[in-house]
Amino acid sequence: MSETSQPAAPADNLVTSSHTLPSGQAYTATTGTMVLREEVFTDGTFDGLRPKAEMFVTSYTLDGADPLSRPVTFAFNGGPGSSSVWLHLGVLGPRRVVMGDAGALLPPPYGLADNEESLLAVSDLVFIDPVSTGFSRAAEGEKAEPYHGFTGDLESVGELIRLWTTRNGRWMSPKFLAGESYGTVRAAGLADHLQSRYGMYLNGVMLISSVLDFITGEFNEGNDLAYALYLPTYAAIAHYHGLHGDRPLQDVLREAEEFAARDYPWALARGSRLTEEERAATTARVAALTGLSEDYVDRVNLRIEHIRFFTELLRPRRQTVGRLDGRFTGWDPDAGREHFTADPSMSAIMGPYSAALNHYLRAELGYANDLPYEVLTSRVKPWSYKEFENAHIAVADRLAAAMRANPHLRVHVACGYHDGATPYYAAEHTFAHLPVPAELAANIEFSYYEAGHMMYVHEPSRLRQSADLAAFVLGHQP
Repeated sequence: MSETSQPAAPADNLVTSSHTLPSGQAYTATTGTMVLREEVFTDGTFDGLRPKAEMFVTSYTLDGADPLSRPVTFAFNGGPGSSSVWLHLGVLGPRRVVMGDAGALLPPPYGLADNEESLLAVSDLVFIDPVSTGFSRAAEGEKAEPYHGFTGDLESVGELIRLWTTRNGRWMSPKFLAGESYGTVRAAGLADHLQSRYGMYLNGVMLISSVLDFITGEFNEGNDLAYALYLPTYAAIAHYHGLHGDRPLQDVLREAEEFAARDYPWALARGSRLTEEERAATTARVAALTGLSEDYVDRVNLRIEHIRFFTELLRPRRQTVGRLDGRFTGWDPDAGREHFTADPSMSAIMGPYSAALNHYLRAELGYANDLPYEVLTSRVKPWSYKEFENAHIAVADRLAAAMRANPHLRVHVACGYHDGATPYYAAEHTFAHLPVPAELAANIEFSYYEAGHMMYVHEPSRLRQSADLAAFVLGHQP
């Protein structure tokens, strides 16, 4: 290739290192930035490729494996504004954070350990940090804003997946996506985008703490749906904190789900048409399920907004509970506040994951970069949803389109009972309305854990989830 035909600077900056799983299997880690380029035309004439972004990637490939049969999983978290550190060092990767758990957190500087249950045992792994997260940045002279929105994010992550797949000769490999939180929005959109834009059909999509229809979590005036869909999660959190006595969790959830499915939405829809007796009965039922006082439920007009719940539930103890994980508790400087100032579950996990990632990349993978690694950044805001103007944000239809076009596409949905960010009952509601034919329903499976949004911080859940995800990936085989 002549000098003039070389791609424009910057160049990829990748380092590789060799490692061994606890099982004795050797694998190669490759980490660093890959340059995304766009085709440039002037008056219809091709002017070459222009660098537009440098995206940070960490991949793990098992040495000696057959690329034609070896699955590969592309993983990312959400936010928007989150790096992939949570899935990377929490459950999927070959190393994992050691941080303790709710009520038994370890002190800084925390620790790292081999992940003997890593998905790498059954699938190669590619962890992707969207632009402005991790070490990913817009290219020099380019603006980051085009990537801070639904379509720009989808297209850039999709282009990275295409590029990695092409360069590594993996077009014939079984391919999976694993997304968490907003990453499930991205994964659902990518399932459709990859096959419609590149003809890249997937074997499976893993949706961890799923939210594919934002209306299920919008506590807006006139939208009573969210109040009902959050109720079972409130009941689960109240149960964890001892407000349901010695009742089994499943009994509490069954009662909450039945109430949230029929009587509660009916009562909310009646509004002022509720009789005094009906309102009193509804108030008592909501209070008993959520652990809140009847007076409070009545004062908020039977409608419990989620941040208010996390602030109110343990107010008599002068504690707040976590949004990401309701098992965690914290304190607010103002015990009379309506909305807590910080999520105690996020406070608990941010330090361990930040320390582990920054140490791991440099000390174990040999990658050096003086930029701050953006674990979870607000620099992507405001996030653009211009594609959904005058409509609520929903991508379930895109996942359904991908499934209809590719009837072999399987979907795994992982839910935490104590997840107050993406409630499990809301995910069930969304998938119950997924526009796919009945014969494709068998392609969808749910798994539930007695933990929160990052269910893998709870050790029993981590072990079971690791097995569930491995079984899902292996399930692609005929």
